[in-house]
Amino acid sequence: MSGDDSTREAQPAVGRPDTGNRPPGGTFAALAWPNYRLWFFGQMTSLFGTWMQSTAQGYLVFELTRSSAWLGYTGFAGGLASWLFTLDGGVLADRVSRRNILVVTQCLSMLLAFALSVLVFARVVAPWHILVLAFLLGAVNAFDAPARQSFVLEMVSREHLTNAIALNSTMFNAATVVGPAIGGLAYAAFGAGWCFLINGISFVAVIAALLAMRLGPAPASIPRRGVRVQVVEGLRAIATERRILALIVLVALSSLFGFSIVTLMPAWAVKVLSGDSRTNGLLQSARGAGALLAALGIASLGGRARGRGRLLTAGSLAFPVVLVGLSFTRSLPLSLAALFLAGAAMISMFNLANALVQTIVPDAVRGRVMSVYNLAFLGMAPIGSLAIGAAAERFGEPSAVLGFAIVSLACTGGIALAVPSLRRLA
Repeated sequence: MSGDDSTREAQPAVGRPDTGNRPPGGTFAALAWPNYRLWFFGQMTSLFGTWMQSTAQGYLVFELTRSSAWLGYTGFAGGLASWLFTLDGGVLADRVSRRNILVVTQCLSMLLAFALSVLVFARVVAPWHILVLAFLLGAVNAFDAPARQSFVLEMVSREHLTNAIALNSTMFNAATVVGPAIGGLAYAAFGAGWCFLINGISFVAVIAALLAMRLGPAPASIPRRGVRVQVVEGLRAIATERRILALIVLVALSSLFGFSIVTLMPAWAVKVLSGDSRTNGLLQSARGAGALLAALGIASLGGRARGRGRLLTAGSLAFPVVLVGLSFTRSLPLSLAALFLAGAAMISMFNLANALVQTIVPDAVRGRVMSVYNLAFLGMAPIGSLAIGAAAERFGEPSAVLGFAIVSLACTGGIALAVPSLRRLA
């Protein structure tokens, strides 16, 4: 890396954590930092709305088309935007104020939610409208995700980075438990438009939290040598650090063949379980409940440095194994149990991979490396969604889930055997 890039160092939040004279510790250590507290509760409020919209949108697409393939198309539309813009988002996150980026992206996400609600309330919504809005939201997220991931170290000290990342996952999955269930009930009682409207309003909480923060001096910008040059510098940083490369490949393959199965939940609720939008909400919430429990467990590790690599490997193997079990379930209780376990295994892998990458990566390229990480996660899942939607349309949902789960297990097992050093990561 060029020596110039080392000038950008993340600045933790102004002020000491609110713990008196003792250093903060425990499961919720990062909440001792005032800026992180604002972020945590503002973002959690917004995420309840996000999951309401996500659940309602998937069911609306299925209701309009009665096609599993269309569920894949919708997921792919957002992923296409990730492929086009995420690396540029990483460069931007290393160049300008990450808080300013987040304020803009949250405002744009709010406007897109309002636009979808207007289309539904006006009774003119069509599947192609949802595809276009999914693409636009994916473009916004392509700039939001690298800034959001990199922003954590500006709110807390490096000592509490892993705990803050785990708590980010905790709030995400707490919203996943409640949001889809409320979204399913609201959809059944009032229709999809109210789910989208509530989501739009919920963005006010996180925007207000960002504006209320008191941050330290802005990190020094990287020299502006051209976007492509700086993207290559980020890729070079990954290629020369074998541990980061292995973690990103693991996330990419697990997202492609494992996480993409979530796309089929509306069709699973209707075709396999003979349910409705409420059933879809329960399935999503069960996955979120398992993920929440696992995220809290990871957060409780705090700054302790033992066992994270082994937990990551165990989660990466357990995730597809549980999905194999899901493919054979035909009752709601068994499907809920399988998705609960899948959520726990999934978040153990993805959350620990995120924390370990952020622990290893130099501050100077943090935004760009995290943009590649997010591309692996957010960009690969929609490709998998497109493929599994087509497979489900032809062979049925259970067969598609089984096939993708087996491929996912082969990939994660191969990585565990090929890169045993992952198990030794602190």
